[in-house]
Amino acid sequence: METARRRTMALTDPVTEADLIAQHSPLMSPLVWDLAHIGNQEELWLVREAGRRPGLRPDLDTLYDAFQHPRADRPSLPLLSPEEARAYVKAVRAQTWEVLDATDTSPDRPERLLADGFVFGMLAQHEQQHDETMLATHQLRTGPAVLDAPAPPPAPADAAALPPEVLVPAGPFTMGTSTEPWALDNERPHHTVEVAAFWLDTVPVTNAAYQEFIAAGGYRDPRWWTPEGWRHVQEAGLEAPEFWSRDAGAAGGGWIRRRFGHVEPVPADEPVLHVCWYEADAYARWAGRRLPTEAEWEKAARHDPATGRSRRYPWGDADPGPEHANLGSRHLQPAPAGSYPAGAAPSGARQLIGDVWEWTSSDFDPYPGFAPFPYKEYSDVFFGPEYKVLRGGAFGVDPVACRGTFRNWDYPIRRQIFAGFRTARDAAPEDGGPDGGRS
Repeated sequence: METARRRTMALTDPVTEADLIAQHSPLMSPLVWDLAHIGNQEELWLVREAGRRPGLRPDLDTLYDAFQHPRADRPSLPLLSPEEARAYVKAVRAQTWEVLDATDTSPDRPERLLADGFVFGMLAQHEQQHDETMLATHQLRTGPAVLDAPAPPPAPADAAALPPEVLVPAGPFTMGTSTEPWALDNERPHHTVEVAAFWLDTVPVTNAAYQEFIAAGGYRDPRWWTPEGWRHVQEAGLEAPEFWSRDAGAAGGGWIRRRFGHVEPVPADEPVLHVCWYEADAYARWAGRRLPTEAEWEKAARHDPATGRSRRYPWGDADPGPEHANLGSRHLQPAPAGSYPAGAAPSGARQLIGDVWEWTSSDFDPYPGFAPFPYKEYSDVFFGPEYKVLRGGAFGVDPVACRGTFRNWDYPIRRQIFAGFRTARDAAPEDGGPDGGRS
């Protein structure tokens, strides 16, 4: 929770009051709304629910209820000023520490909300998720850069020699979790899923590879798009990933991008970023491949064929370290493709955690036996074909809100999120495909 709060302040302190109250895109809330909303949720769940205290500002509940006020409408609300919002979250946090000091959070606590400190973990994740949202707002704002971080290290020496794809053998695996103490309701319960053998890209699709799709006329050819996707391309005028433009001053008009206020050439070896599901799906079709299903993605990331069990992360059960994955805004961009060999999965795939969220082909649906907890609006109201699942987490995701079972979801048109993808294809029988062997 302290890590989350430091990050919240780092995202709100450097900008002017005008920037905090402005709506930088109708897709996003004003930064000051997110700040006070973080405090309000903490007051609701940690001060009132866990601490059984009367609370500080119950009058703010409706104002900062995300379901009552769409993002586009929030600037017109009587929001707390930046100064008031900062004072509010500080006052809430002081009571939170008192509640935590007085609360039994042992694993055998009979109240599920308090056992293993779940409600505190839930709120730490909630704040970090809003920090990621605020980071996306920073990417959308115009003006001079106010955020900075060192660039990721160059790709390791073996990156260029990696095979283009890895084989994930057929067979059952355990998907989801019933034991991860801070897993959210949509990650539960664990269940067995049978997955046919398939090939998966070793690394996410890179900017260089995606530029080949653009150069081949991918945005002008309806063959590669679903009907809904082609309609969206035409209506939105899509020609390249969000924040890309042609460099008029460069020979051949190379691609440049805007990244947190910096304008720079698009790095060829980075995973492509800021593409919607329709773009990812069209690229995969153009390449003669497809997007992986959510179950395929999770099997590639978690299944250990040597033991038959599912790991917490591709590299094992240890919490993520800087050697494993690009997380926590340590770098404000993806690392080069092939990075983090220590974070590789048993299949050999790299960067399944961190760098970019990865679109899958799957709709956001509940697992068998799903039960909403602790409130229906976290997951249950979003299930259905309107949303596509993303997995893996991006560079702006904190480790507390990222694991091998973590599920993200969004509309297939969304591009402001830190999303990329990798592709897959069915395995042939001689590879271990249908009727070709079991793991």
